[in-house]
Amino acid sequence: MEQIKTVTLIGLGAMGVFFAPKLDAYLGKGNFRVLAGGARRERLESTGVIVNGINHRFAVVDPEKEGDPADLIIMAVKDMGLDQAILDIRNQVGPSTQILCVMNGIDSEERVAAVYGWERVLYSYMRISIVMKDGVADFNPEAGKVHFGEAKNLELTERVLGIKELFDNSGIKYGVDEDMKRGMWFKFMCNIGENMTCAMFGVPFGSFQVSRHANEIRYQAMREVIKIANRLGIALSQEDIDRQEHTIMNLPFANKPSTLQDLENGRKTEVEMFAGKIVRLGAELGIDTPVNWMYYHGIKLLEEKNSLIFHKREI
Repeated sequence: MEQIKTVTLIGLGAMGVFFAPKLDAYLGKGNFRVLAGGARRERLESTGVIVNGINHRFAVVDPEKEGDPADLIIMAVKDMGLDQAILDIRNQVGPSTQILCVMNGIDSEERVAAVYGWERVLYSYMRISIVMKDGVADFNPEAGKVHFGEAKNLELTERVLGIKELFDNSGIKYGVDEDMKRGMWFKFMCNIGENMTCAMFGVPFGSFQVSRHANEIRYQAMREVIKIANRLGIALSQEDIDRQEHTIMNLPFANKPSTLQDLENGRKTEVEMFAGKIVRLGAELGIDTPVNWMYYHGIKLLEEKNSLIFHKREI
């Protein structure tokens, strides 16, 4: 793969801001661009985003505008926005374009590859806690990383080496897992236990540092994921729950996961991709998932509460 010279990012939210400042500084205006249209484009061009106290105004291109395809596309949208994002990137995809879909969940790569082909799609996921609200993001860029690669990476392919070179040159922290699917399922399991528990009960990450009850719920949810993963040939175990303890005990106490941030800001959540996915897989495989069933319906109820459907209607 030739050197990556142009990158398009779609989704300048809590995950996108991890990449944007460093790629913009390394590649320069125009070579790094954010894909956005309509009111969002106008907002990004007029006010930009604030990342760790610095206001950034990145080059923005409209999805409908045809132009030079990007060497790399990074998709960092929410699950409910993925189908539209797959359509929006069409003018950015060329014969040699590579795509990283760094979203949460375990099936976004399959959805992107169904349209653009596996020859353009690599596996990826992120491990970092970022708080973002109203275009303002605060996080420690050295405290997390993006993981990417082929399904198996005992030897690195040319396209993996090309992205690795880009991240090395731009100072983006990364990892290339030997088994990317296992890594994605591990992150998914952690998200189920942490993200769903915090959202359901309205508590920050710090709850796991002080509450036995929060942890008991978290562990049971993660064990449901392990049962399903094992049935699907993914080798997760209690050891993976144990190795997450160091991470959870060192997260900033007041930080909140994405699903809780969404609920607090009156937005739709990604519960379908998290607990909903486990409930559906459990039903297909004959595996009971009572904790995730509770998460799914409980968080859906909180979304309904946010929508004000329980307010007395005028007669």
